[in-house]
Amino acid sequence: MSINSALMAGVSGLSANAAAMAAISQNISNVNTVGYKRVQADFSTLVNSQIQGMNYSAGGVMASTRNFISQLGQLQRTSSATDLAIDGQGFFVTTEKAEGLDSSDARLFTRAGAFSVDDLGYLKNTAGLYLQGWPVDAEGNVAVDPSDLNRLRSINVASVGGAAEATTRGSLNANLKSSQTVSAAALAAGTVPVGAGAYDPATNSMAQYDATAGTGVKPDFAISLPVSDSKGGQRTLTLNLLKSSTPNQWYAEIVATPASDVVSGAPLANGQVKTGIIAFTQDGRLDSAAMAALGGAALFPDVDNAVLSFGASDTAAPGASAVNWASSLGIDDQSITLDLNTAAGGLTQYDSDSIVQAVITNGTPFGSLIGVEIDEQGFVTANFDNGVSRRIAQVALATFPSTDSLASVSGNAFRVSRDSGTYNLKAAGTGGSGLIASSQLEASTVDLSTEFTGLITTQRAYSASSKIITTADEMLAELINIKR
Repeated sequence: MSINSALMAGVSGLSANAAAMAAISQNISNVNTVGYKRVQADFSTLVNSQIQGMNYSAGGVMASTRNFISQLGQLQRTSSATDLAIDGQGFFVTTEKAEGLDSSDARLFTRAGAFSVDDLGYLKNTAGLYLQGWPVDAEGNVAVDPSDLNRLRSINVASVGGAAEATTRGSLNANLKSSQTVSAAALAAGTVPVGAGAYDPATNSMAQYDATAGTGVKPDFAISLPVSDSKGGQRTLTLNLLKSSTPNQWYAEIVATPASDVVSGAPLANGQVKTGIIAFTQDGRLDSAAMAALGGAALFPDVDNAVLSFGASDTAAPGASAVNWASSLGIDDQSITLDLNTAAGGLTQYDSDSIVQAVITNGTPFGSLIGVEIDEQGFVTANFDNGVSRRIAQVALATFPSTDSLASVSGNAFRVSRDSGTYNLKAAGTGGSGLIASSQLEASTVDLSTEFTGLITTQRAYSASSKIITTADEMLAELINIKR
């Protein structure tokens, strides 16, 4: 009977509008939820089969909920460096536990990027979900895999200890006075036969100089080079220089200060690292050709390849003219390339006072973690108070063929559904994924004005559906009263 179908249509209207009211309520309650995506109840008509010429039978209405997951919210600036938003498509990959993950553990996808560091150092958002990313290896490389979730790890910033970088390069900008008076020891070294008290790098060296004891030869000039070892410890190398009786030549010794920092192989002694002659051209520049001609007598026969090599503390006793770090230091081997000729100024010999303009070495002492930065490619970088920065991970983003078909779960997150298609893991800014914005959060996509308007119309539609039931009931009552 048509009246019965009208009753059922009114009931379906109540049910559909109740579902719409639930969706609107969900939206309004999440107006301030970071990364929330609004939902909407869409109505579709239910039509009963009709027989030609018969009375019409009402079918009613059915509500189905639609997620607007692909709709992007406005990015808002925050003061926390670990607050993250995605400027474009993609989702953060998260897990419900930080450690001990296997293939059976669920991975959830979210745009809620209000991450903070928990008590174990993991990045966790307000829903308790842990951020996943690809770890950076010792060489600074990242193995990105678009389909293997097992390669991802929960990002932990507390696992990064202090950092230090050993010195590998150094440059000198200094001048040696060309009219420097030649010392008696240097004059004696230039006579044949060698005179008494002559300078000799093995038996009467600058490294042995001690004014109180009256030993060794006083250098005419000395240049200190600060060096960081493999542990960030600070070492000092000193370049001692003595004007030779041969024009445009200087005796040179590179020594460790204190001498106990190194163990030297004969003929090196007293902390010596390298000895030899430095030659200059007549216009005051380093003479590469003359030093190459000196061969083993030069401090560096190849000025463009001036390398100091130190063996590790735990290696065997050094061979002839080789140097190890002292065993008490417990540090790794090290090579330091000196730029004596191509740096601005370099090492020169002009007729002005001997002076050091600049000594520049890389490497840093030990430093403690002071903060974390995340760039737009998702690289998580640990910053230390010694100026060192170290990449520790790259945030992974996931995209889907049908984003709006993802299944919602608690915590403002989503999981893969049959209709969404499988995930594709990508680095930020590649393959259609957006860039990562640090110190920003994505706002909810809820528009309160739209929701309140929908609230009013839904309430009216619900009342109207109830009126259908009331009216149909009155009509049935009239029908029943006919027998009276």
